Amino acid sequence: MRKSLLAVGVMLAPSIVLANTDYKIDLTQPEHHKGEVSITFPASDAKFLDIKMPAWRTGYYRILNLANGVRDFDAQSNGEELRWEKVDKSTWRVYLPEDSGEVTVDYEIYANQLGRRSRHIDDTHAYLDASAVFMYADAWRDEPVSVSLDVPGEWKSYSGMEREGEHQFSAANWDVLVDSPIETGINKHYEFTQDDRDYEVVFWGEGNYDAEKTVEDLQKLVATGDSIWSSYPFERYVFMIHATTGAGGATEHKNSTIIQRPRYSFASRDDYLSFMSTASHEFVHTWNVKAYRPDGLVPYDYQEENYTDLFWIAEGSTSYFQNHLLLQAGIMEPSEYFERVATSIDRYRSKPGREVMSVAEASFEAWIDQYGDRAHNDSVNIYSEGALVSWLLDSELLKTTDGEVSYRDVHNELYQRFDAEEQGFTSADVLTILKDLTGESWQDWWQENVESPAADIPFESMLEQVGLELVYDQDKDEDEGEPEAEKVWAGWSASEVSGGMELTRVSKGSPAWEAGFTPGDVIVAYDGHTVVDGRFKEAFAEYKTGDSIEVTFFRRDQLHKKTLTVQPTPATDAKIEPLDEPTAKQKARFLQWLQIPHPNA
Repeated sequence: MRKSLLAVGVMLAPSIVLANTDYKIDLTQPEHHKGEVSITFPASDAKFLDIKMPAWRTGYYRILNLANGVRDFDAQSNGEELRWEKVDKSTWRVYLPEDSGEVTVDYEIYANQLGRRSRHIDDTHAYLDASAVFMYADAWRDEPVSVSLDVPGEWKSYSGMEREGEHQFSAANWDVLVDSPIETGINKHYEFTQDDRDYEVVFWGEGNYDAEKTVEDLQKLVATGDSIWSSYPFERYVFMIHATTGAGGATEHKNSTIIQRPRYSFASRDDYLSFMSTASHEFVHTWNVKAYRPDGLVPYDYQEENYTDLFWIAEGSTSYFQNHLLLQAGIMEPSEYFERVATSIDRYRSKPGREVMSVAEASFEAWIDQYGDRAHNDSVNIYSEGALVSWLLDSELLKTTDGEVSYRDVHNELYQRFDAEEQGFTSADVLTILKDLTGESWQDWWQENVESPAADIPFESMLEQVGLELVYDQDKDEDEGEPEAEKVWAGWSASEVSGGMELTRVSKGSPAWEAGFTPGDVIVAYDGHTVVDGRFKEAFAEYKTGDSIEVTFFRRDQLHKKTLTVQPTPATDAKIEPLDEPTAKQKARFLQWLQIPHPNA
């Protein structure tokens, strides 16, 4: 028989005055990933109450059908069972008799989606994103809520919501609740204050992280927000960090974030900077997405897709700014930043999709975007390509205004002019801000680089403007009189399988593409010689540009042969290096760009 959660809630929170909607969850038997939820809605004179579970969660632009975790739903009022029916995949319609009082619904929630950062319950903790745990009713969505948790005795609970007790929180409305995840369990907790704002850092899971250093660097990071925005949109912020297995990623929230990393991926310098870049990314989101966001996301509609052509600003510009903050905080060295930018340039120039799709189209298609080979050849990404278009716009702004206006100013204006709780911004609004800041129209630039594929970003001139240069290993070898042996290229990627190498990607326009190879083909031999035992890549050293290779492969379990004519390897392994003697103008522009001195200033 179902345990009475209403009684549990009263026992837990005798001093709390019930808000308009009261949420409770029993987590006292977490071993099987289950919790018991009880929600009490205010009385209504309507004929029925539609109670909904979101179909997606913020920060992950995919329909997740989160109602699939619900079982054993029932509803009561005044101690009497109420009739209900499910009217669509995410909506339970509860029929209300005349003079019904408060309505209490109970259901079991199954929570084993750790990697999606939606809901996870086990014997050590529970991570609860309300969009995947707590239902809502449109009639009461704007009213205050309270949340009470019944948890094992040693657990501790944290959230961005207002704390009302050891395991009790309150929020102004359901939208605040749904943007304030809860981490409860066996964890490590740290606190600090920076510029009169309070911060908390919560670690769940064991790993090779250095908690004290992480907290120290997070304190440096959060002090940099005013390098872009004129104020902070919060008084308290919570970093939730999962050191775990089989999950990785992060999600921004109103005044908190959840960051997940494999438990042994914190210690090396590269891993640590990757973690800090993620933390910075989510921190930037506190403004860009949570304080202001595109019109298509205001207000959030949790039952269906929320379309916008500006996800490239929401995500790509956030990716662009994330390492700027680390530079300003002294967490990342300029050389480490240059290395990451060079890698992004290499990836962009090797991606055929940059000639096919614009960042505006990628934004609108984000809900159904492709992965793998198709994404590489015919798409761009709102994160990586969005970041590069953001850099392009920043560079053009600095050049046009002689350093008086940067892309930071655009985002501060978005922050000043648009409140995400009331009004989102459109492309036309961004263009208005650009004209207000510079006195010039940016419509043609927008059409050329945002609404059309930005296939030829002039990285060399953008870097030269700030006293840097883009070089490649082969260029350096030629300059030093040490020509390297020419490497040839097929344009494919593969992973090892039994007896051969299975193609996972074939770049459009490459020799492999022109020869007719496709992902799924299993290459077994070159010119009659096996490709296993390290000879898939290494054997290419035996060929020269223009050589024809007879490739034997399996497709649909049948043996085939094709002729592959190899070509020179495209320039890769880009490096960004500071000029030894930058001009005064270049040094000034570098400072205006990254807000740190040029390495050779």
